[in-house]
Amino acid sequence: MKVLVIVKASKESEAGVMPPGKLLAEMGKYNEDLVDAGVMVDGDGLRPSSHGARVRFSGDSRTVVDGPFAEVNELVAGYWVWKVASMEEALKWAQKAPFREGELEIRPFAEPDDFGEEFTPELREAEDELRRRLEAEK
Repeated sequence: MKVLVIVKASKESEAGVMPPGKLLAEMGKYNEDLVDAGVMVDGDGLRPSSHGARVRFSGDSRTVVDGPFAEVNELVAGYWVWKVASMEEALKWAQKAPFREGELEIRPFAEPDDFGEEFTPELREAEDELRRRLEAEK
């Protein structure tokens, strides 16, 4: 199963304060352990929301809202994509993260069967083709 591990933002990350060198080194080692175990698929840090924007949808209307955004506890500072055998394995890895404060949120990716009968064989094939094209472009 694939999971998205969301690193929640903090007042410091939203202010653009970079982690201290010691934590960066610990994170590097942690990421190395994840890669060596075949768990880490992708991951990165994000710039503060002041560099971002949101697009809100309402019927045919689209509204762009520029950052920064006030709800720091609802913002994302970074992420990992992990391939694990179970949610339990993801939780074990998450508990090893070298953070002293903060929160991680772990969310499984939706699987094709999660979409039910509406995800027809034709839609599945089209999705598979897009994934093949993406892999070929890497």
